[in-house]
Amino acid sequence: MMPTVSHFSKCSFFYIPFKLDMLVAMTSAPNSTPAPALAARISHRHIEVFRAVMTAGGATGAADLLHSSQPTVSRELARLESLLGYALFERAQGRLRPNARALALWDEVQRSWQGLERVVDRAVALGRDGAVQLSVLCLPALAHALLPAAAAQLVQTHPDARLAATPQESPLLEEWMSAQRFDLGLCEQTAAPPGTSAEVLLTLDEVAVLPAGHALAQHAVLQLKDFAGQPFVSLSPDDPYRRQIDARFAEAGITRSQRVETHSAAAVCAMVQHGLGVAIVNPLTALAEASERLVVRRLAFSIPFSVAALRPLYRPPQPELEPMLAALRQQAEVLAKQLARIA
Repeated sequence: MMPTVSHFSKCSFFYIPFKLDMLVAMTSAPNSTPAPALAARISHRHIEVFRAVMTAGGATGAADLLHSSQPTVSRELARLESLLGYALFERAQGRLRPNARALALWDEVQRSWQGLERVVDRAVALGRDGAVQLSVLCLPALAHALLPAAAAQLVQTHPDARLAATPQESPLLEEWMSAQRFDLGLCEQTAAPPGTSAEVLLTLDEVAVLPAGHALAQHAVLQLKDFAGQPFVSLSPDDPYRRQIDARFAEAGITRSQRVETHSAAAVCAMVQHGLGVAIVNPLTALAEASERLVVRRLAFSIPFSVAALRPLYRPPQPELEPMLAALRQQAEVLAKQLARIA
């Protein structure tokens, strides 16, 4: 038999974190019992009885929900009110009518019970085959260009695999991996953040992207001087690759017309497609965006672009981790071959 919320709620070790201090604060005449002592004397059973009465609308219906008797429910409810030092219900003609304090408490109890139900649902799901997800944290560019093909390969070889991909920028990506929050991380730095190990999956050079029909597209490889005076679409000023690119042109004394800048390589490619200029971006995004409207060309100078896989050192590995890494390595080889074939 599958466990339910009621199974867990009957376990003395399972505590529902409703705010007992809130119960005490709701009385206009504070209970003489100190709050910590009061909290210790109010049991989970008292809250369970209160919830059942609110759900069923009375003590008789609550007794049915709890598989108990009406006198027992009435006694437990009266005990809760006695401990709190104030009434939760108005008694009239044998009926219970919740007052304002009961309604305020009911809001808190509902939130707590919903949290417990989510915990129970998750606990039950973990017992089913294929319920465990491989959580991957990656840069947005890698979620767009590298991860999808690797994920497709993983699902093809492991049909029951489940994947949860979360895009995130640096430095939060590295911080979250150090906190052991994800099974796998994909980043552009080769040094392992604290609490992780790093495996370099690929190192390729940045490439140029040009609008189709651009004069520079007739060259297989572009020199720094080829960009002189050209309208140029840049990444944002705080991007490390933007800084490297600007430094190369500054060292060569070459001036570009930098009319547009944006925060992502995918956005840069979109700007280039619409004729706003030429650009230099990472090869993964360039290959993913290449089309009849966007031409990719190699550079005569090197601006290395690396992708590394981060593993948390203190998080138990999921069964799908190694197959996913194998798929990522294979896709990295495919991308390297695609780049080598660029005219």
